[in-house]
Amino acid sequence: MLSGSVRKHGLAVAGICVLLLAGTACSDTEAGAGGGGGGTTSSSTSPSQSTSPGASTSPDGSTTPSQSAAASIAVVPAKGAKSVQPDKPVTVTTTAGKLTAITLKDDDGDTVPGAFNDDKTQWTSQPHLKPGASYKLTGSAEGTDGATVPINSTFTTLKAAKSLKASVVPLNGETVGVALPIQILWNNPVKDRAAVEKRLSVKTSVPVDGSWHWVSSKQVNYRPKNYWPAGTKVTVNIDTQGVNAGNNTWGTASRKISFSIGKSVVTNINVKTHKMTVTINGKLARTIPITAGKDGFTTRSGVKVIMEKFKIKHMDAATVGLKPGDPEYYNIPDVKWAQRVTNSGEFIHGAPWSSGSQGNSNVSHGCVGMSLKDAQWYYNQTLRGDPVIVTGTTRHMEPGNGWTDWNTTWAKYKAGSALS
Repeated sequence: MLSGSVRKHGLAVAGICVLLLAGTACSDTEAGAGGGGGGTTSSSTSPSQSTSPGASTSPDGSTTPSQSAAASIAVVPAKGAKSVQPDKPVTVTTTAGKLTAITLKDDDGDTVPGAFNDDKTQWTSQPHLKPGASYKLTGSAEGTDGATVPINSTFTTLKAAKSLKASVVPLNGETVGVALPIQILWNNPVKDRAAVEKRLSVKTSVPVDGSWHWVSSKQVNYRPKNYWPAGTKVTVNIDTQGVNAGNNTWGTASRKISFSIGKSVVTNINVKTHKMTVTINGKLARTIPITAGKDGFTTRSGVKVIMEKFKIKHMDAATVGLKPGDPEYYNIPDVKWAQRVTNSGEFIHGAPWSSGSQGNSNVSHGCVGMSLKDAQWYYNQTLRGDPVIVTGTTRHMEPGNGWTDWNTTWAKYKAGSALS
């Protein structure tokens, strides 16, 4: 039998044990091997002993998911794809890390331009692929694990039933007059004019307000609101490779031309008064007596543009429907200083045979004639694309009879854009 003091001491010890157990309630425990008296020992795994895969340790000993991963690549279009639309961009994307290099080439060895986004997780090509071509994409990416992943893919684009190619006025490097309209003539009709026009651009050395205007499905022109400023440098980018023009007609090539605007030479012809004035860079340079079309061959009024220049031109009335034997027939092999202003055959040229009528009456078959001296001077001042404004008759320029863009109001001209 225990004494009272012993009992009190045992109760105190028991109380301490309860407190100790409460303090270790969240610890892992395991039974000791042959532990004397059946006692327990506490054991916890240190941070350095963690074997959890893909885990990292924070300074306080806790664990967080790892940010290290291999680059995972997605390419559009898929590897081996066929009949890919040329107007769709090629994209390369990685979900971890960044792209380090991407090159896309066609079977001619031409490189397709493209660009990375800001963090280099995506590369996108320009949608200017060639129809009916094979493409090879190569490159590499680096994952957040530091490992390099190679990128290789191939695909082919669909074949076009018809190609779209452009012929252009003016010529590359040409210096032209202030009224010349840029003219793009297509080898095949364009059904989707908006898609094609989006690929056309005009860059000028000084600000110019201009517009495209569709003359037909096979021609689109561009002119400024007012005449080109003298001395302007112009670049036309016809970026139509890969464009879908409709009816399975695809752009197969792009091209760029640059040209310059010369001095301002503006000609005014008054058929009633038989006078022609030439203004150069805003100043009257010369007044010239002329003769124009007689009755039945009236010279057209309107804004004309010099289209062609000939030091010597063979003029045969058969080209305008007159035949040998007709009283009005003519055949002159050496007309000097001739400048065409209409498709139908109106020229400005030297006409020594009509010197007695120049300045007082109209005796020609529609052309504007003057002395050889004046004609040579005028020829030396002008460029293809200079404006010739004719007044004084009731016969007016027909649309398309030459470069007639300036006979259309600016509002109507702009409305001829597919993007207006």
